[in-house]
Amino acid sequence: MKLQGRVAVVTGSTRGIGRAIAESLANEGALVIVNSRHQKEADEAALELGGGAVGIGADLAAPAGVEALFDAVESRFERVDILVNNAGIPMVRDSAELSLADWQQTLDINLTAPFLCAQRAGRDMLAKGGGNIVNIASVTAFAPFPKRLAYATTKAGLVMMTRILAAEWAPTVRVNAVAPGFIKTGLVMGLAAEGKVDLKELEGRTPQRRLGSAQDVASACLFLVSDEAGFITGETLVTDGGWLAYGFV
Repeated sequence: MKLQGRVAVVTGSTRGIGRAIAESLANEGALVIVNSRHQKEADEAALELGGGAVGIGADLAAPAGVEALFDAVESRFERVDILVNNAGIPMVRDSAELSLADWQQTLDINLTAPFLCAQRAGRDMLAKGGGNIVNIASVTAFAPFPKRLAYATTKAGLVMMTRILAAEWAPTVRVNAVAPGFIKTGLVMGLAAEGKVDLKELEGRTPQRRLGSAQDVASACLFLVSDEAGFITGETLVTDGGWLAYGFV
């Protein structure tokens, strides 16, 4: 197993992409900390995951939630080897109608929380000799998507944060990102049901002619935290079925 005995924190990991990431890491022997805002959800997901997984409920929108998460992890395991900053929210609004509250909420969850998590975990990794951090960004970090001003801004910020932390913390800690395209999760299906995305249009626009799966993203994460990626840091692995390569035509 590639990750035998390594302690891995995956934020927002009770469903969707986060759940797939947690499962992939656990399957390779990692001791996974499943995180959700609600302890019951985290416990249930950890139980289903097995392999010694532990659920920790913490709302990362507030700095106190970040501290509570890592205090609990360090109390139980005494270290963090892998952090995957997956927790995030979508925000689809006309920019002219985007409220300050919506803007701030998106920044708090999608950018500030990953920074605080990376900072806390990074300190531990630097002190104890190594570790891996993966930030879940998005193709919206590289291409303009209407009505996604707040969301895309946070994801672009994650890409730059990844590069800066990689430069600062090398060679001890590797920091990379994964930028998914449109992934077939409950979240995307919900947006489709609300008429905010057109699934057929997205599939037709993607060179691979399908939406990605949560496992596609999880596989990219697994590679980046593995020893096979030992000389890779500061990079963003785009996982979009060719969406960005195709261009906007």
